[in-house]
This record gives sequence, C-alpha cells and structure tokens, in this order.
Amino acid sequence: MVDTLLQAARDAHDRAYAPYSGFRVGAAVEGLDGSVFAGCNVENASYGLSMCAERVAIGSAVTAGVTRLGRVVVVSDCDPPAAPCGACRQVLAEFAPEAEVVAVGPERTQRWQVRDLLPDAFSPDQLP
Repeated sequence: MVDTLLQAARDAHDRAYAPYSGFRVGAAVEGLDGSVFAGCNVENASYGLSMCAERVAIGSAVTAGVTRLGRVVVVSDCDPPAAPCGACRQVLAEFAPEAEVVAVGPERTQRWQVRDLLPDAFSPDQLP
C-alpha cells in the first residue's frame, strides 16, 4: 500500500464530521494516474442525508476529472475495520471495478477486491 494513500485516509478520518454517531471514517482513492483524493464521512441531523467517506472521496476524484480508480483505503476506529456499505460498494463498482479495498482499523487490516464485495454488480453495460 502506498503510504501517501494511507496517510490521506488517516488525515480525512481525523476530519470526519460525526457528531451524532461518533463513528469516524476516512477514505482515500487513487486514480490510475497516481492522483490521490480523500474524503471523510459527513453526518447530518437528517441521518439519511449523511455522506460516506468513500463516496465523498470518489466525488472529489470525479470533480477533478478522474473517473478510473485503482486503489481504495478506508480507515475507521473499529476492529474488524469497517468495510464499505452497500451504496459505497455500488459506486466503487462503477469507478473502481478492479480495485483492491484496504480497510484499516486500530488493530487489524482487511483486504477485498471490489468484485468480491459486490458480485454481479449493476453496471453501465446493462443500460440501453
């Protein structure tokens, strides 16, 4: 794992806005060109409007014009470390279908391939 990707996820984790749950998450995604984009979870009093760290990071990449991602790191305070939620898995399948997801907690690290986290994901190929 590239140290800069892990550090970006840790820095984002430290900036998470989680006043309701206290569950802080930071994520960093790497473009195929090596660029790095970070995001943190952003909670809202209307819980359904909260944003996950992974999707915030992917949104930052897309805003910069990077739509193909190679690696993803997610940092949380729990062990086992938090895996991406279902919505994040679908977004990862769109922008990082071949990526490895590395989840880092205080004690352990886990790794998955996006295709294993969301087998048979809905894809743009299925649209007319």
